[in-house]
Formats: sequence, C-alpha cells, structure tokens
Amino acid sequence: MILKIRPSEIGGKVHASPSKSYTHRAIVLASLAQGTSKLGRPLLSGDTLATLEAMRAFGATTSEKDASLIVEGCEPRCPSDVIDAANSGTTIRIVAGIASLLPCYTVLTGDESIRRRPMQPLIDALSQLGVECRSTRGNGLAPLIVRGPNVGGLTKIQGDVSSQFISSLLISSPLKKVDTEVVITTELKSKPYIDITMDMMSLYGVRSEGTDKGFFIRGNQAYKPHDLVIPGDYSSAAFPLAAGVLAGSAEVDNLDPGDMQGDRLFMDILERFGAKIGRHALSVRASGGKLEAADIDLGQAPDLFPIVAVVASQAKGESVIRNAEHVRHKESDRISATVTFLKTMGADIEERRDGCVVKGPSRLKGSFVAAHGDHRILMAAAVAALVADGETVVSDGDCFKISYPSFVDDMRSLGTDLELMG
Repeated sequence: MILKIRPSEIGGKVHASPSKSYTHRAIVLASLAQGTSKLGRPLLSGDTLATLEAMRAFGATTSEKDASLIVEGCEPRCPSDVIDAANSGTTIRIVAGIASLLPCYTVLTGDESIRRRPMQPLIDALSQLGVECRSTRGNGLAPLIVRGPNVGGLTKIQGDVSSQFISSLLISSPLKKVDTEVVITTELKSKPYIDITMDMMSLYGVRSEGTDKGFFIRGNQAYKPHDLVIPGDYSSAAFPLAAGVLAGSAEVDNLDPGDMQGDRLFMDILERFGAKIGRHALSVRASGGKLEAADIDLGQAPDLFPIVAVVASQAKGESVIRNAEHVRHKESDRISATVTFLKTMGADIEERRDGCVVKGPSRLKGSFVAAHGDHRILMAAAVAALVADGETVVSDGDCFKISYPSFVDDMRSLGTDLELMG
C-alpha cells in the first residue's frame, strides 16, 4: 500500500493513542500473574498483538470485554509451536527471557526486519545464566533457540544497544529460585523504558532494585494480578503535535504529565525550537512560532529521531541531533532512512554516526519516500509532507498500524489531505 499526502493546514484535537510500551509490559506481567487482570484501553496494534500471541503460547488466556483486555495468567509452560514476534523487537526480546525459565526448547523468530536486529547481547547475557541460547544461523540474529532452566545469579550486558535486553532480564529474573545481579558494562541508553519496566513490575507485586553497577532482582517472587488502564502514548503523540507546529495547531489529550515515558521530552524539544506549547491538565497543545535551530540530545528518547529531524528542517539555523546511534538498530537504520527521505524532499541535512546536522529552514518538495516498513519513518514523512510543495507518496503505507493504528484517522480529523491506497 501507499500513503499519499498533500500540503494541508491543520487544527483540532485528538485523543492520544494508548501506550505501546505499557501495553507490551502489561500483557506480559498479567500473563505471568496467576489470576485475572483487566487491562483498560490497551493498544491492540501489530506489535502488541505479537506479544499477546506469544503469551498465549506460554499458557495465558485472554478475552476482550468493553474495550478492555481480560488476561488470565498462569505459570508459563512450554510452547507447542514456534513463537513468531512478527515485527516486534520488544516481543522477541522479552519473550526470550521468559523462555529461558523453561526446561524445553523454544524457537523464536519474526519477520525480515526482526531477523536483522541484534540479539547477541541478550544471547550472551542469558548464556552467562546457564541458559542454552543461540542463533540458528550463528550470527547473533533471530531465529533463536532458547532452553532453560535459567539458574545463574550474575550476568553482564551492554546498555547502549537496546533497553529491551535489560527489561527482558528484569521481568524473568524474579521467577527464578536464585537472586540475580545484572551488571551494565556500557553507558545505559533509553533508561526511561527500563524505569517503566521496573515500575510496572512493582504494580504486579515484584521488586527490583537499581545498584551502582546495574540491577538486583531477588528470586522466589511471584507476580500478582493487577487491573491497569493503559496511559496515552507520548511517542505517537509526537506526530500530531509536530504537525501542529509546522502546519497550524494541534491538541492531544490523555497525556499524563507525570508519566515516566522518555518521549515526554518532545514537549521540551519543541519549546527549544521555539514552538508554542500549552499544557492543560491531561492535554498538550502545539502551534507554530519562529522556529530556531537547537542542539538536541536523544540518548534517552531515540524513537523521536525522525520527527525531530523533520521539525529541525523548518528551523532557522544549524541544528544538531546527536547521541542517537542506537536507532540504527530499529525497524530500519532510522538515521540513514531519515536523512535520505529529507534530502529527497529538499532538506539541507548531513548524516553523522550518532545523528545528523540540519540547516533550515528548507523549502520541501513533494517526493516519493521509501518507508522501509518503518512506522516512524512513514509518520515523520507524512508530517513533513504537510509543508512540502506538491504531493508526497510514501511506501509501506499501512505500516503505521504497528504502533499507531489510528494515525491516518487522527491526521484526517485534524484536516490533513491524505489517502491510503492499495
């Protein structure tokens, strides 16, 4: 499919899409708790449905009722078939930790994108804990074969490739008979995602602790059922808010100002560029101003890279976006993909190892954009198209459904002239 977008002036309000990060974790933790949990307003997207299917393979049962997901958890059992994580890195990494608890072989795979994403740090960390964990191709990539039981007490892992590796170790470790120490050997990136993991573990009755070396998790704990309403997603909200800054105004509600999500940083980033940001209880309103260049560190909020680059292309002066090298290991190499599509649209942008330099404002032109199956590239390109001359056509036009299923409907409700075509 393709997504066609034409220049548009926008305005209005949308309801924040439910958080993908919270939904993943809630499904997993509720499935590991022996009893019934009710998850209100979950995000049922491509990625989270992969997690839902994986936890069903481990024995959880689920049903939908009144816009809620009812999860009946259980002690995980050996799956009867291969677990397919589809396009979800969070799924395959967290599920590998759960599989490590079982005295049987679990095979984990995913789509072409997942089979290119790094897994070696987690393979090594689990191996240090006595788990048989290996790549079927011997290259540190999925498909993976995992066989427990996980009986080790100490493991070391890099912190600058993916926080999902650490979340996997944190979630699985309380169910072991022994205590576990996780030592982080490099700078810890994307820490807010780990904070969310630890906070949600506590909601489900399990404790974990930060140490001066990493993390400590006591064994012989048990998850307990817990009802939770999934909060709004700041990562998804970044796209309509950026659209409001560049092409009129936009308001997004159901955004908790006290939420731990790292992408809450986007409001501050927009203000640093000179945008007008209004915060009203649980809503945020964004509109344009005289945008000026800024120096932006995305070490703790890497998923914002594509949309921050789009905003920078319309700011006067030279902007630097840095400390985001770990986004090269997402659904696409997001640094390269972002720089390529913005150059194609006429932006003055230069790729760097850990980000890019953008000189603006640039007059963008409608172009063909290759999304590489990456939802955040597609949505960022759609926002850039609002201020481009002529029509922009983006490939893989429905990949937004991976994380933000209502993206097209929300953008239309704000006044965007776009169409999704088969």
